[in-house]
Amino acid sequence: MKFILSMLCCITFVMAASNIQDDIADSFDSEYTQQTKQDFDPLSGYNKMMTNINDKFYTHILFPVAKGYKKIIPKPARESVSNFFHNLFFPVRFVNNLLQFKFKNSFEEVERFVINSTIGVAGLFDVAAKKMKIYPHNEDLGQTLGYYGLGGGFHIVLPILGPSNLRDTVGLVGDMFIDPKIYVDDRGYNLTDNDTESFAVSSFNVINRASFDYKKYEAIKKGNVVLYPVLKDLYEKHRNKLIKE
Repeated sequence: MKFILSMLCCITFVMAASNIQDDIADSFDSEYTQQTKQDFDPLSGYNKMMTNINDKFYTHILFPVAKGYKKIIPKPARESVSNFFHNLFFPVRFVNNLLQFKFKNSFEEVERFVINSTIGVAGLFDVAAKKMKIYPHNEDLGQTLGYYGLGGGFHIVLPILGPSNLRDTVGLVGDMFIDPKIYVDDRGYNLTDNDTESFAVSSFNVINRASFDYKKYEAIKKGNVVLYPVLKDLYEKHRNKLIKE
């Protein structure tokens, strides 16, 4: 049982690394100011250390693998892989839109899933968006908790995953149980048959996503000597923006 729980945690961290990179990359386009307000950061020492550890993992392991993968696999194929995994994430988007009473968005998520799973060949092509102008409504449990007024709490930098906070970490664990990529015992819609397969699939998703996003992370790193306050500020601003939408 302990082995299974530890594997699930590892899978969650690796799977979510690409989502964190998206958060950082999206926020990078907005103006960043060095004059950040003072806030409650009881884990600052640990967070700074883990940010540096994660940076070494990204720089020396994840990104070199992603760059090699990018050279071998053409962009259209990598985009299809992204579409496939995004389509699989439908239960999380659907449930969290529903929990936030965004019924129109929930219905459109169902439409997208049906269209892309059939006409889009198991989600490899986003026909719903490109041909029918039905776009995704990305929501997760962290956003749902924020929608109901729960603050982010203190900042947490997780191994591999990177920037997060107390609310979003709890949300991440909750979303894990309805994400088909993550193996859960006695669930009828698992993509994989065991923890090892789930870890491999999630890792492949991370590498594929990193092949698109690594340049944006490198641009952030290039312009800043101290990474932690920059990544923390970008993450928190981006998450707050998503919750307000």
